[in-house]
Amino acid sequence: MKAVALCFKPYLKPEEAMIYCNLGRTQLSKKCDESGVYKNNSGYFKRDDLDRMMSGVSSETEEKIKQVK
Repeated sequence: MKAVALCFKPYLKPEEAMIYCNLGRTQLSKKCDESGVYKNNSGYFKRDDLDRMMSGVSSETEEKIKQVK
């Protein structure tokens, strides 16, 4: 039931993000580092960024870094 409720929340706690992505703690942190997904100041992940990470599309921050280079 908790997994269904996570689909409607715009921001997820790290524990909820692990459930949402079906990854362990170290796998989630490694995948987030590779794709440029970071927590906001409150310590939450944006669900849209997690969706992009899991689909393989580059994140907004990664695209901005490419524009600067």
